[in-house]
Amino acid sequence: MSRRRREAVRGREAATRDGSGLRWPGASARFALFGEVLWVGVLCCVAGLGIVTIPAAFAAGSAHLHRFLRAEDSSLRHFAADFTAALRTGWLVGLGVVLGVALLLLDIVVAAARILPGWQFVLAMGVVLLVALLAALAGTTARWQDSRSWRTAGIQWVRDVRRDPAGVVWLAFAVGLTAIVAWQLPPLVVPGIGCLVFAALATSVRDRPTRS
Repeated sequence: MSRRRREAVRGREAATRDGSGLRWPGASARFALFGEVLWVGVLCCVAGLGIVTIPAAFAAGSAHLHRFLRAEDSSLRHFAADFTAALRTGWLVGLGVVLGVALLLLDIVVAAARILPGWQFVLAMGVVLLVALLAALAGTTARWQDSRSWRTAGIQWVRDVRRDPAGVVWLAFAVGLTAIVAWQLPPLVVPGIGCLVFAALATSVRDRPTRS
């Protein structure tokens, strides 16, 4: 951890000298960033073992990566503090997500059995809604760090969806890719989660057109 931190700091110093990358100095240490993404995957998987703790784990992981990219202190202590803060009300978000995912999975399983009329439409809608729900979860957790409020983060997600539909498509693609990779080779769920958190953070901070 300390080695990745030192590399990020060196990246910030180099960016300051040449005038480039001042916003995300930690990104200049590419190998360290890759290692940090994998580490976030581990942290999120461990913190999300409680199932309803998944949103809080993702929020803490996103905040952790954000600090690393800014070459700030990204220690395990800060991750634990963010996780605890996000979990205070985040478990309710987690409960809602679990119920929603369970219902959609049930819908998909029943439709896949081909016992319903129009099962193709039901199956397609179930998959689309499941991806949309998971993309909304990832997008909201990436915005939690700014306000430390789940309600505000959700409102910001909706606003960004309207302003930047392309970012939503990219995030939905990341969700689908993570699901496919994890389904084909379950051990890859750990780096997949880390990459998904990173993708959600990247789409949350990307430049968007401003409305006049």
